[in-house]
Amino acid sequence: MRALFVIDVQNDFTEGGALGVTGGAAVAEGITEYLREHADSYDLVIASRDWHDGDNDNGGHFAAGAEPDFVETWPRHCVAGTPGAEYHPALDASLIDVHVKKGQGVPAYSIFEGVTDDGRDLIDLLDEKGVDVVHVAGIATDYCVLASARDALDAGREVAVLTDLVAGVAPESSTAALAELEAAGAELLETR
Repeated sequence: MRALFVIDVQNDFTEGGALGVTGGAAVAEGITEYLREHADSYDLVIASRDWHDGDNDNGGHFAAGAEPDFVETWPRHCVAGTPGAEYHPALDASLIDVHVKKGQGVPAYSIFEGVTDDGRDLIDLLDEKGVDVVHVAGIATDYCVLASARDALDAGREVAVLTDLVAGVAPESSTAALAELEAAGAELLETR
């Protein structure tokens, strides 16, 4: 069984958002186009969203009263119930089978750190459905895509990163993230 992970394609991570990355909107469009053309390629499409608690600093994740260092601390972003936490409008959410929310009160980068809308752990869902191959797309290559793909490898899945359907914070760290994943056994694939 094969699943596609769509990582954090949210308004706050695309152009104009609190932590917008260049190319984020194009990734949203590209994933929608890709899924419409390859709907039969995946048994399950699973999308994650940062879904932070707005009442606190999320375990030190938000730079409360200080300048963010953009490594461990970040500006407020993807607060539950705000437009910034919603999927980018170019991502067709009707193509998603399972929604995962992560970062609820604590820092979280990997999709595996979240829970499904019905409260289940992702690994339990993957095991139940027999998913042994995972393709990864989304934002940001050098943070949440990296962490999610790494955890999928650690969970014994065959992993491929769809390199033309990701966008990163910085070119150097994104290149390093892809190299790290390839060295760990992930395949780097272009969809076009």
